[in-house]
Amino acid sequence: MMKIVWTSHAEERQKEWWKKLGITREEVEKLLMKPEQTVSGDRDVLIAQGRRGKGLLRVAFVEVEESRKVLTIYWTSKIEKYWKKEEQVNEDPV
Repeated sequence: MMKIVWTSHAEERQKEWWKKLGITREEVEKLLMKPEQTVSGDRDVLIAQGRRGKGLLRVAFVEVEESRKVLTIYWTSKIEKYWKKEEQVNEDPV
């Protein structure tokens, strides 16, 4: 099973989003394990994203050996800006 490692920054962000939208640590980890979509970020960063309410929950992470290290998380209402319609990195069937 893939191990999930949280940075202190990601933990702080999750707590902030818990206060605003009720985003739980478990929800973030579930998204990391089975994202609706994974897109490339800067350098070696990947972003797992999934629809949540009227927006997207985005989790930036890097793969380190057998683990995924969570760099930050956030929710955005700008689905069109971030959702990749054609060039999906993650083609896993649900």
